[in-house]
Amino acid sequence: MDVLVVGAGVVGLACARALALRGHSVIVAERTSGIGNGVSSRNSEVIHAGMYYPAGSVRARHCVEGRRRLYAFCDSHGVPYRRCGKLIVATNALEEAKIEGIHQQGVTNGVEDLELIDGDAARALEPNLFATAAVVSPQTGIVDSHAFMLALQGDLEDAGGALAFDTGVERLARRDGQWHATLSGDAGEIPFDAVVNAAALGAQALARTTEGYPAERIPKLVYAKGNYFGCVGRPAFTRLIYPSPVDGGLGTHVTLDLAGRMRFGPDVEWIDEEVYEVDPARAASFYASIRRYWPGLPDDALVPDYSGIRPKLTGPGEPPADFMIAGPAEHGLERHVALFGIESPGLTASLSLADEVAEKIES
Repeated sequence: MDVLVVGAGVVGLACARALALRGHSVIVAERTSGIGNGVSSRNSEVIHAGMYYPAGSVRARHCVEGRRRLYAFCDSHGVPYRRCGKLIVATNALEEAKIEGIHQQGVTNGVEDLELIDGDAARALEPNLFATAAVVSPQTGIVDSHAFMLALQGDLEDAGGALAFDTGVERLARRDGQWHATLSGDAGEIPFDAVVNAAALGAQALARTTEGYPAERIPKLVYAKGNYFGCVGRPAFTRLIYPSPVDGGLGTHVTLDLAGRMRFGPDVEWIDEEVYEVDPARAASFYASIRRYWPGLPDDALVPDYSGIRPKLTGPGEPPADFMIAGPAEHGLERHVALFGIESPGLTASLSLADEVAEKIES
């Protein structure tokens, strides 16, 4: 088939690669001038183990399988990563009950090597940490996400696929057994046999301009901005440190990058428009959150870094929604798959998600 994939983020590239490796002719239309310029460029670059998500959910299934495959892909393609591990920490009895539930959920989801330890054992691993208990996740890691996306692009192009940058998709219509994509600029209208909508923050807008897509099947889009602050000085921890989760996210946590930098975030800021500036005044709430598990955080150590926006399907106070992979069985349109709400752990899950998308396209 001739397949159009809309969006050259990590999930779009993974889907395009999977389809190309199955012998299809694939073009990726990307409205910006390069790969991974949207949601995929503004995350923690964490390889998640898979313990947070309800059993049987799309997230749980694809995170665990995707993580295993991502490590193997990094090894085979020379993508830099580090399996540094993570501690999910509790600082009181209420949080202890919460992380015990996370530990049990991880075991249920098939996450390997999880261990529940007390505060003394946690401090033995990370002397700067304050905790009354912790879950140890050795399978959690960090990855050079751009190198990963470049490797996906390389596989795609080796299999005959191509990318069209500075190319937006304005409209999709199905007639005479094909999809007709109206492209921005002078490209006009081009026919394809199948389409994958992996447009992230633009997925709902594209679905609304897809002829025949049932309006009631298009979920709402909620912007949940995550702000990050860098930390001056040497890293205080050798592993990722996560508090117990909060409404809308996993809490203001310690992340490390492959260059050795330590930063904190993301928080959850519910917003109405796509704005990426980090308000320095938010540092006050960061200090309060971080000092619950790192009392030694010095004054004036935090500096605004960057932010990202999660394409959520539910808002504040609502139960978190699962990933939505809508194929013909869900919306009734042939050879069309739309992905909605692919936030964390989308990076980790991307290779596994891509195979499900390919199977839906081929069914």
